[in-house]
Amino acid sequence: MRASFEPRLAKHTLVTFSFIVRNPQYIIVSQFLSLSSRMALTDISLLKGEPFDAPTNTSPRNASAYKPLHTFELPKGTEKQYSQQYADMYFVRLAQLKNAVKQKAAEAWDDFELGGEKAKYVERVLDVRQGELCWVVGTVYMEMSLKPNVLDDISKEHWIAAPPPRETYVNPSGQDDMMLEDESGRLRITGETVSSHYVTGCILAALGTEQADGSFQVVATTYADLPKQPERWDGENPNPKKPKSKASKMAIVSGLGITGTEDDDLTLDLLVEYLTGEALGPQDQAEALQLNRLVIAGNSLSHSSPILSREDFAAKKSQKKNYGYDASSYNASPAEKLDAFLSQILPTIPITILPGNTDPANVALPQQPLHPALFPQSRAYVIPPSQSKDTLEGFDAVTNPWDGYIEGWRILGASGQTVEDLLRYVDDVDPLEAMEMMLRWRCIAPTAPDTLSCYPFQEDDPLLLKVCPHVYFAGNMNKFDRKVVEGPAGEKVLLISVPKFKETGQVVLVDMESLEVELVEIGVVAPGS
Repeated sequence: MRASFEPRLAKHTLVTFSFIVRNPQYIIVSQFLSLSSRMALTDISLLKGEPFDAPTNTSPRNASAYKPLHTFELPKGTEKQYSQQYADMYFVRLAQLKNAVKQKAAEAWDDFELGGEKAKYVERVLDVRQGELCWVVGTVYMEMSLKPNVLDDISKEHWIAAPPPRETYVNPSGQDDMMLEDESGRLRITGETVSSHYVTGCILAALGTEQADGSFQVVATTYADLPKQPERWDGENPNPKKPKSKASKMAIVSGLGITGTEDDDLTLDLLVEYLTGEALGPQDQAEALQLNRLVIAGNSLSHSSPILSREDFAAKKSQKKNYGYDASSYNASPAEKLDAFLSQILPTIPITILPGNTDPANVALPQQPLHPALFPQSRAYVIPPSQSKDTLEGFDAVTNPWDGYIEGWRILGASGQTVEDLLRYVDDVDPLEAMEMMLRWRCIAPTAPDTLSCYPFQEDDPLLLKVCPHVYFAGNMNKFDRKVVEGPAGEKVLLISVPKFKETGQVVLVDMESLEVELVEIGVVAPGS
């Protein structure tokens, strides 16, 4: 795996897949142009020029080697409990990561001396003594005055004007405090830059001395770093040495933002034509045949209706109550259009779809799969549970976050809430850096349940990273980017920031052999631009 995983990041292919619309009433022009990319745009006439190229004999797409892991699925029925305390999640994280962090810290600081004093390990944070050079392991808690709290929710319930959503929790005055806590208590951490690099929920080892005011002056910090990474095809293919007959690629798209109006139609139709190989010329169609799986990383539907104003709420409350189904309060168009969109692609490409924060799924992480009732057409492509799930060649609605194996690579993906919330804790950090931090802390949602809704796990936390992935993507980011990070034992992880398709028209393609990344842009070019 080490030798085969060498993605050439210098190669950033930007393919622009655009159409010219000269007049809104002749929108058919854009559809006709997709049949042949070799026709001159200035001469759109069926009676002129060379005839269309004869269709090439293309073989079917490769089957997608696919195995979902169901890591983030919650218990069913009465087994799902919300009576437990959220504090237990932090104790579970500390218990499961403490040994790994201790080992990393011991390797770094066992021989560390300062002023002739050798550093020693202290088991509990309250056992730290003033003036002694020591290091301790605990859970980070950030005391930030701008963080949301339950009083905001109460004020919304009583129609009191609540503060607007904050883009950052960082106090510009620099008065935020960092704590390190375990089962024994809490210790205030001080240092020049330490508070700007960590967030609530990550497990940390801190080296330093206790000051006269009771704070712990930090000299250095460390964390667990990347866990062990499996070899490609490790246990996922009975014959991993067998070469593939054709190259294969995975397409990742996020933020479709389907509203159910006619504004969605053109862009979605172009996306369907590109993915299914109906657009452009024979050479481009042959390249499209390399796509053997589409991953939709959340926010497929536009945002749900906003909270009613006080006047609208009073007017609705005064109306006659309608018990049962109220057709006037529900708009099925976005879901119907998403189902139709998926059903056009599924005969050609299998689809994995994650829910997002604007989709009809539970709010708390991990979000569970979108309900099959939303997809009356697409659910016909779901593989029955009685069949093997090693190669799902159909429709798979999964959780958010999600992990599994595609073409032998371990893939980890999310719809973006975890990255967006982490970025509110720190300044001057981009999404890829936030994703790298989460991997090295071995927790893909460290800010849950503090500022990110989460199921109260008790005995095990699936949000902890136990196996290092080969590819980690986050959807609904502001722009596309990619990066490879390396671990202490030679692990290599490809990080991908997937942009919102509704705003950018961009689709990310990952070559499943070389792990090279391409960016395809789909859109309509206005005349004269």
